[in-house]
Amino acid sequence: MFEFINNSEDRGQVGIGTLIVFIAMVLVAAIAAGVLINTAGFLQSQAEATGQESTDLVSERIDVSSEVGIVGNASSGELESIRIAVSGAAGSDQIDLSETTIQAVGPNGQANLVFTEQAADGTDLVSGDNASQLNASTFAVQNSTNAWVTSDNAVLNGEEDYTIVLNPGAQPFGELTAENSDSGVYNTTYNYAHLDSSISGFGQSDSSSLEIVSPASATTSVELNSPDLYEEDGEAVRL
Repeated sequence: MFEFINNSEDRGQVGIGTLIVFIAMVLVAAIAAGVLINTAGFLQSQAEATGQESTDLVSERIDVSSEVGIVGNASSGELESIRIAVSGAAGSDQIDLSETTIQAVGPNGQANLVFTEQAADGTDLVSGDNASQLNASTFAVQNSTNAWVTSDNAVLNGEEDYTIVLNPGAQPFGELTAENSDSGVYNTTYNYAHLDSSISGFGQSDSSSLEIVSPASATTSVELNSPDLYEEDGEAVRL
């Protein structure tokens, strides 16, 4: 009924074959385990990085509470400055405005605006200077007392709100650029757009789109829409 292998050499061959198959199965299992461990480690690292990026995007979001324009010349319909009040979103970490960029699209093209604490002539901004003294593709920051803020202090930390100040006479809002002067800075003599009929600046009925990008790449969108009519110089209009 049963067939027995009486030859010892045949039994040895069967045992060696079984051992080879067993070793092969162990090797395959070991390789598969290694692949799974490496894949799990990679996925874990990727998940942690994605989670951190998502956290940064939430914790470094900038809130905008108001957008205001200060009229420089009501008769020509041009602004002297654009002021955007900003603060950190609820639960946000400290946000360094000096490392923040503004991607702006305006009536005179588009530009990436970066933080500055200097006027167009290279001197530090001081009390009495206004937005018309800012160079093209830059923005400055003021605190609650309208004092200019240096890069060391331009940090949203929940204790004080700040105002981003833009020059409506400089590109991409107005026509003033570095090519307007031989010195390489457009506004060395502060030839303000709202006081020069030959140069147009952001004003009545104009619109602009801004993307305020924090150091962690959290983005806040802002739409500036100027009224169709200004009444008097120096008035504040909602944009």
